[in-house]
Amino acid sequence: MNAAQRRLAEGILFTDAYQLTMAQVYFRNGIHETLAQFDHFFRANPDYGTHRAGYCISAGLGSVLEWMRESRFGPAELDVLRAQRSRAGKPLFGEDFLQWLSRYGNFESITLRAIPEGRVVHPHVPLTIVEGPLAIAQLLETALLNQINFQTLIATKASRVRESCQGRLLLEFGARRAQDRAAIAGARAALIGGADFSSNVGASAVLGYPPKGTHAHSMVQAFIALGGSEYDAFRAYAELYPDDCVLLVDTIDTLNSGLPNAIRVFEELRRKGHRPVGVRLDSGDLAHLSIQAARELDAAGFPDAVIVLSNQLDELLIWQITSQIQEEAPRYGMNAEQVIRRLVYGVGTSLITSAGSAALDGVYKLVSLWRNSAWVPAIKISETPAKTLNPGNKRVWRIYDQRGMATADLLTLEHEDPRQQSPLVLRHPSDHTKFRILQPESISEIELLTVEVLRQGQLCVELGDIEAMRQVRQRDVARLDPGVRRLINPHGYHVSLSQSLWELKQQLIGELREWPLGG
Repeated sequence: MNAAQRRLAEGILFTDAYQLTMAQVYFRNGIHETLAQFDHFFRANPDYGTHRAGYCISAGLGSVLEWMRESRFGPAELDVLRAQRSRAGKPLFGEDFLQWLSRYGNFESITLRAIPEGRVVHPHVPLTIVEGPLAIAQLLETALLNQINFQTLIATKASRVRESCQGRLLLEFGARRAQDRAAIAGARAALIGGADFSSNVGASAVLGYPPKGTHAHSMVQAFIALGGSEYDAFRAYAELYPDDCVLLVDTIDTLNSGLPNAIRVFEELRRKGHRPVGVRLDSGDLAHLSIQAARELDAAGFPDAVIVLSNQLDELLIWQITSQIQEEAPRYGMNAEQVIRRLVYGVGTSLITSAGSAALDGVYKLVSLWRNSAWVPAIKISETPAKTLNPGNKRVWRIYDQRGMATADLLTLEHEDPRQQSPLVLRHPSDHTKFRILQPESISEIELLTVEVLRQGQLCVELGDIEAMRQVRQRDVARLDPGVRRLINPHGYHVSLSQSLWELKQQLIGELREWPLGG
């Protein structure tokens, strides 16, 4: 794929075929410019099999906005559509439709409200609310879902790993194991979600972070194969990077070769006035080896040397390593907390691929159309009650209890302000028997989560940088109850409907079920 082909594949044609065929149906029926609203939300938190998430971290909005700014139907894109044929051999797309796309086939007519990146988000809560001409808003679906679903998935995994690290440095090491260029978007999402740095040089440069890394086993292997030794490899690396020296010590024998040779090189650096950074462990019993490495480094006079752990780490493995160190370290006369404090975690495959939960169940649903100078709500009914759509033009609020902790996210109709309602009724989205009534004294704050980001294609807020998004994530996670944050079997967070929205939903369900077949 050459550069021109890549631009074609990744531009506005980065969509599903049915988006274009539906857009032409709208065009033929004269409703293509009817104003429409679509909600993008996910139905369930990631489930990793043996454990699952209790929340997600919003990410990917900035990437979507950049894609929207650059994407439009030009001559090359129109030629692709012009070449499409039906099964009867006729042009699939009419020339009049293609001419309309040539003039209006961009996202300058789109208004978008969204929950900003870095925020904690929950199932069934709209992450983005898209408003614009029906055909154009429809064309946005695939790219928006692709980018926000993926980055939210990775940011969520990063946040969970961040929690298990207990404040220790977290490095994203996944570029070699990611799905092609998802390594770039994944690195961005990982940084939003909690990784401190990434090994991905290009992504780090673009995002404003220095890349971090050590060296591979191949460097040691090369020196040995050419007649040298592990020590020769370590010394060569240290001579070139005397102030950034982290040595991978498990190519031959971690405790009997790698660690002694690393300490020997560290002593040489110290005599020259340099301060070595530490060692990396990439195989074996990482908890036990961490204790032994800390013990030997302390004995050699390097109490501040870090120990970088890698090799298929995820949030549960990190939690297990920490637990094992706490139990085992005292047997060797070591303070467990001092060992843990010097650890750095390099997490690769499981983070960049969201191992165990490969996709976020994010959907893009039509919720309202503009008709006769008013928004007309739209609904989709499912045999599974939880999948029945929450209709209409909505806003999203977060309610904090008297402790200042997030207690519920509330969906309301656009004109409603729950700050003016007392008491506040929260209805379960699909179970009519479940509801909560909150008195004013039980609420410390009600926050509007959705922010208008685009107005008629024009950016109307400052999106902020990755560091600001990380601070938002840290604040939001801290305001979750521990039960929602826990790694295994988390407590369910409440997402509710206002009384008015709930009544509208029930009304539409009743009307649709009474609608005559074919009517």
